Amino acid sequence: MVLQEKARTGTAPGPGVVILRGTVQVLGELLITAGIVLLLFVGWQLWWTNVESDARQSAIIKEFAQDFGADAPTSSPSAPGAVNYGAPVVSAAPGHAGTIGIMYIPRFGANYTRPIVQGTTGDVLDTLGLGHYSNTAMPGAVGNFAVAGHRQTHGAVLDSIHTLVPGDKIYVQTKDGYYVYVFRNNQIVLPSRTDVLEPVPTRPGLTPTESFLTMTSCNPRFGSQERIIAYALLDSWRPASAGPPAEIAAQVAAAIGEG
Repeated sequence: MVLQEKARTGTAPGPGVVILRGTVQVLGELLITAGIVLLLFVGWQLWWTNVESDARQSAIIKEFAQDFGADAPTSSPSAPGAVNYGAPVVSAAPGHAGTIGIMYIPRFGANYTRPIVQGTTGDVLDTLGLGHYSNTAMPGAVGNFAVAGHRQTHGAVLDSIHTLVPGDKIYVQTKDGYYVYVFRNNQIVLPSRTDVLEPVPTRPGLTPTESFLTMTSCNPRFGSQERIIAYALLDSWRPASAGPPAEIAAQVAAAIGEG
């Protein structure tokens, strides 16, 4: 009886059941494929875009080093502020995607060396490094020298922006010299807060008397609902002929050596 009962319940399913099973199977395969594609896209965003951008940025630094090499300083590095070199020399702004210089931030690691390039459009930020807001001041100038950078993808040039501590030094190297900024504080704002780019950050209409550095990036690290803003103030500068500040001498030598 038991065997006969099993035989009766094992009859072939109807056409509707077959179609339903086939549909579920196809949908399952499509979902698995979509999941794989999504994982590949995430991997491309979080890993491969960084690999591509790092390679391009290294090439930019090499190009800068080659141009800079002919006028490379021969004097020994010394402590910032040891000599008063007068008012900072301010370079003229290059054209779109032109290289302004190199930024060194010891807080971000001994090997943190990133190019600063003119412009903040996707072709700059997605590949070339830190983008300079073209309507803001140049390094060393009175006013607001403002840059932007990605936090997690395309080189992740400002991934560690949240780790800055008041008093941290940020070094900017151009063909004219080295500019030492000191970090003051950060601020989380909405993307609409363009007043952070004013000559006196967040104070529209005021005439600047100091030289600011403002760095902007997305917040949180894996989102873009907000912006994290880091503010710094120019502390000192030295001409290229005086050599780099002692704190970054090894990094500068490595960067120039790559050229």
